[in-house]
Amino acid sequence: MQLKNYKHKKGIPVSIANYLTLLRLVITPIFLIIYTEAETFGIGPIALPYVLLALLTLSELSDACDGYIARKYNQVTDLGKILDPMADSIARITIFLTFTQPPVNLPITLVFIFLYRDSVVSTLRTICALKGFALAARTSGKIKAVMQAAAAFIILFLMILHAEGQLPIATLQRISAWIVAIAGVYTFFSGVDYIYANRRYIAKLLVLPKPGDIAAKSRAYFTHLKISLKGDGDAAS
Repeated sequence: MQLKNYKHKKGIPVSIANYLTLLRLVITPIFLIIYTEAETFGIGPIALPYVLLALLTLSELSDACDGYIARKYNQVTDLGKILDPMADSIARITIFLTFTQPPVNLPITLVFIFLYRDSVVSTLRTICALKGFALAARTSGKIKAVMQAAAAFIILFLMILHAEGQLPIATLQRISAWIVAIAGVYTFFSGVDYIYANRRYIAKLLVLPKPGDIAAKSRAYFTHLKISLKGDGDAAS
């Protein structure tokens, strides 16, 4: 079966994989709002973890499918290369930030490990891409993603046990904190591994450009600017 790009009203092809990635960005705030405002939507404490579990499952399925579809059906786009890791980071950090609220009450310090790691890696990846070289992905990064997803699922299963009266809230909070702490330690390791594996490329960012290179770039810029202004003047006349 051949999966073709969907075309909107103007006939411009749109990547299905990108739609799945955008779906993940839509699900993320819904997860947060339902967790924190469950009573407003008439969702009881017993039903809440099941609703959250369904949303998390849908989010993780979209994460698994968007990359597969993009590669298999030749739907890889520049937007997707940027949007997919961004959506992953936003989704998982938002979920763990959500868990800092009752009843899970995660220590927010653990969540900042995820935030700092993703911020550093994303910044380095973007800067290097602008410089014309790509940083290699690491297996540790994929394992990190699996561990974070597994931690979120386990917390929701613990919430189900707590809602059914089979798990005291203190135990729920303690086990959740330990699970996320383990994921946090590996997340930190994956960040160090990423930087170390790409240290040669990152080192290039620390090298100051030669004065001659700066002068050449400045001359090229002002020459381009002068031509552009002249063209605008000719057009105006």
